[in-house]
Amino acid sequence: MKRDFLALTDMTSDELLGTISLARELKRQRQLGQCPQALAGLTVGCIFHKPSLRTRISFETGIHDLGGHSLYITKDEIDLGKRETIEDAARVLSRYLGMIMIRTFSHADVEKLAKYASVPVINGLTDFLHPCQVLGDLMTIQEHLGAVEGVKVTYLGDGNNMTNSWINAARRLPLEVTLATAEGAPPSLDLLQKAKDEGAKVRWIHDPAAAVKGAHVIYTDVWASMGQKDKAEDKARLLAPFQVNAELLKGADPRHIVMHCLPAERGKEITDEVMDGPHSVVFDQAENRLHIQKAIMARLMEWAG
Repeated sequence: MKRDFLALTDMTSDELLGTISLARELKRQRQLGQCPQALAGLTVGCIFHKPSLRTRISFETGIHDLGGHSLYITKDEIDLGKRETIEDAARVLSRYLGMIMIRTFSHADVEKLAKYASVPVINGLTDFLHPCQVLGDLMTIQEHLGAVEGVKVTYLGDGNNMTNSWINAARRLPLEVTLATAEGAPPSLDLLQKAKDEGAKVRWIHDPAAAVKGAHVIYTDVWASMGQKDKAEDKARLLAPFQVNAELLKGADPRHIVMHCLPAERGKEITDEVMDGPHSVVFDQAENRLHIQKAIMARLMEWAG
């Protein structure tokens, strides 16, 4: 049966953990020069409406590893909903491709693309969610802390697609997620309320020191995401108290790890001392995007039969 991966909630708890386990096995196999050919004979269309380093290169490398061919498609080729309808584009692409990955602005556009595509669709990032990133982060947490269950994750900074994806993670896994942002930079309050109604352990507070107390994972992101750079100065003033620095981290669990989804604006949301320090696993995160996305693609093809 055709399935998509647009949000972490598209998988059950067991499926998420199983995908992480597969990713770790694929990582081990790659180190031995091995890889199952789950995409053999297939072309994956990779639609990019935003600039990309990690998403593009990790997906293209992963598709190659799995025996497939990647096709890089920009807005010049497919201006969804403008040059032609999303419905029509989805139907046409499905006749050519074995899978579609899209990195764009509107989450609603991705949902519509998936609705009308007859092949699996993966959300490589929207302004609302970034599920591949957080699933790879959960893999990194498991590698460094031994498990994801019961881990206390604290996110500091802007309310954005990362905060929303961590809310979804808490809806599926027994994590304790604290979102520490300014009142003027909230996560999705609708999504937060939905998570609380479901019993997820997630909270939104405005005190960075209280947020990091006893935390196992300290997470941050740029203060002004793509498409918001005109607000960078205002965001910097608003979010300065949420900078991840050595003084703030004194309150975290002694074995804590520090994470950043990159790209980083060093000296703003995170200091060089922390980014390059002994607790940082930032570049392990970046590597694990490759392995987790290979696992996602392999599982979607398995479920599609």
